[in-house]
Amino acid sequence: MRMIYAQPAAGWKQGLPLGNGQLGAVLHGGINSETWNMTEVTFWSGKPERFGGSNDAREKLSVMREAFFNGDYVLGDKLAAEQLEPKKGNFGTNLSLCDILIGYGDDGGELIRELDLERAVATVSYQSSSGAAISRETFATHADGVLVSRIKGDRAGSISLTLRIQGRTNTFDAWLEGPDKLAFRTQATETIHSDGTCGVWSEGGLKAVVTGGRVHGEVDAIVVEQADEVVLYFAVGTDYGHKDDRWKEESPERLAAAEEKGFEQLLEDHVRDYQALFGRVSLDLGGSDTYASLPTDERIRRLRAGESEDNGLIALFYQYGRYLTIAGSRSDSRLPLHLQGIWNDGEANAMAWSCDYHLDVNTEMNYYPTEVSNLAECHVPLMNYIEQLSEAGRAAAEDFYGCEGWVAHVFSNAWGFASPGWGRSWGLNVTGGLWIATHLKEHYEYGMDGEFLSRQAYPVMREAALFFLDYMTVHPQYGWLVTGPSNSPENSFYPGPPEQGEQQLSMGTTMDQMLVRDLFVFVLESAELLETDAELQQRLREAITLLPPLQIGKRGQLQEWLEDYEEAQPQHRHFSHLYGVYPGNQITPEQTPELSAAMRQTLLGRMLVDELEDIEFTAALFALGFSRLHDGNQAVKHVRHLIGELCFDNLLSYSKPGVAGAETNIFVIDGNFGGTAAIADMLLQSHSGSIHLLPALPIDWSTGSYRGLRAKGNAIAAASWKDGRLTEAVITAYSDLETVVKNDGRQIGLQLEAGKRYRLDGQLNLIEVKTL
Repeated sequence: MRMIYAQPAAGWKQGLPLGNGQLGAVLHGGINSETWNMTEVTFWSGKPERFGGSNDAREKLSVMREAFFNGDYVLGDKLAAEQLEPKKGNFGTNLSLCDILIGYGDDGGELIRELDLERAVATVSYQSSSGAAISRETFATHADGVLVSRIKGDRAGSISLTLRIQGRTNTFDAWLEGPDKLAFRTQATETIHSDGTCGVWSEGGLKAVVTGGRVHGEVDAIVVEQADEVVLYFAVGTDYGHKDDRWKEESPERLAAAEEKGFEQLLEDHVRDYQALFGRVSLDLGGSDTYASLPTDERIRRLRAGESEDNGLIALFYQYGRYLTIAGSRSDSRLPLHLQGIWNDGEANAMAWSCDYHLDVNTEMNYYPTEVSNLAECHVPLMNYIEQLSEAGRAAAEDFYGCEGWVAHVFSNAWGFASPGWGRSWGLNVTGGLWIATHLKEHYEYGMDGEFLSRQAYPVMREAALFFLDYMTVHPQYGWLVTGPSNSPENSFYPGPPEQGEQQLSMGTTMDQMLVRDLFVFVLESAELLETDAELQQRLREAITLLPPLQIGKRGQLQEWLEDYEEAQPQHRHFSHLYGVYPGNQITPEQTPELSAAMRQTLLGRMLVDELEDIEFTAALFALGFSRLHDGNQAVKHVRHLIGELCFDNLLSYSKPGVAGAETNIFVIDGNFGGTAAIADMLLQSHSGSIHLLPALPIDWSTGSYRGLRAKGNAIAAASWKDGRLTEAVITAYSDLETVVKNDGRQIGLQLEAGKRYRLDGQLNLIEVKTL
């Protein structure tokens, strides 16, 4: 579980990421120098704003819909642009905080850079030109809220270095507070996504504790000469969410507490805190072990060249995804993972899209692997953010649709922006907020926490259901209850002959209907369980009967729209109607074989297009789709493609140039999490009242084992297999659960009791029950 490199990191895209759920760092460089790119999850430009809308929003919505029902898509689109596309204000973006520049003035060789995933510690080691063995150990501790680094040599006086802090905004100011401490103050400002005057303020500091040698300050730098050891402590605070200046004390207090505790105790507490989460899951996918000692970048190149025996790299990628989740999203994080997690190379900030929350797959995918990978606590920041978004979304529902409840669309920010975005093919994704809110449903279904259901999940989902009950309308031709105008993010279609032009808005897109059905069913079942809202229950029962069915088009594909339109962009990176297969379960091979075949045709049709927009989340979606269709051999091809073709040397995923305006390979973290989710999904699926072991096991993973994957119903699974056949499985129940355990065409019904462990043989015979 180590990422190893024998060369310096030439830049950010080869650097090693660290994080504690609030503070992020990417370390790059080599022997002579090192740069730490520092980020903080709340360091956002922009500010809360209320946008657009009108007093007669409901009447204007009715006129728009009439145009679409009459087939006048051009008029409908024009009206939507006038009413549902507000002027962009101070939306903002998450910005890099600063860079810490360390000059060592050293030469040497035998460089090894390493990220230990089991301890969440980055190390650099080398032999200096003076003959000393030098090591640097760096970690971001959640337990104490600081970044810590120890630089030491095996010879006295072997460490000399210069420390500087460089800002990323025009408001940055740094100064010396004594010979061994640098302090800074900065505001998150930029002029692409806001007006350059508004944003979060931050203050922080870097303290050097030196053993032996000399330390002094020079203008804007700390200079250390001939020390035996140097320990660096970095901390930061921001005014995000604060109404007074108490936040200014966060950094000094953390630095003082860290210095008093010291490196060894900080490291011990950090590893204990981290391993409590990371150590829950182990994974062995077999394959050749000859690759394990190779540098990670070389392993990636070999995979790209077609060598498929390195299953250890896939297992490493999976655990790296879990590492990134823990590093980026802890239970007390003030915001969830954004488009780049909690890290930021600065490139996305300069795009038309920014380092924000995209609600049409990206933010959802960030949390796809969280529950199954046994990191439920890391899901909590998203739960809290969704609740915040629902509160802001009430204004959007009123302003733009004249409806009760709450709604959000495709983009959101640190303040819960919920209005339609800019550009109808993505901005009018009326179910963006609902899509992200389904994570409340997932969190409950995995953990079965009744208090969470009644306190947070049900109230938020109830208000979403009230919006869609108020907002949706009956289709005059079909009698179905439909959304609209809306899009199928971010695709377009031909409503008529191609020469008449493509359109993006229509009524009742398949994606919308899938999400609304899941919403209505969940709210209905939850209301029944909580014995509340009898009138709402009846409204939902009636509405569910009016929802459109999923349909198969003339090419045998699952229809993406209510009508069997021709795709204007068959190569498009999005295929949002995959939701019904993953993460939803409205389409399964056992229960809906015809729809499953149509979904497979949709995936194959998209794959066969030469101009396919080949980017990180699309590769993950292919893998997830084929996994749910129980085609492990196809799924693993896309996992390999993601790792080999769409990841930097540091295994962070990226979008290729030319896609959505990108000018270079731009880091987007959803590929890491989507790939992690796909690997877990191939080994364990739990939906439709079952726990399916090894549902999509590829031939190349013929022998292996896992421990600690989580199933819906609050159960933990372990399994081992040989020659592609299950040899043993263990299900541990933490809630009472009636389920069916499946594998390779066999199944057994079990009534699991909380606090008991059930061991099954390879034929699913129950051979042992133990009380925990």
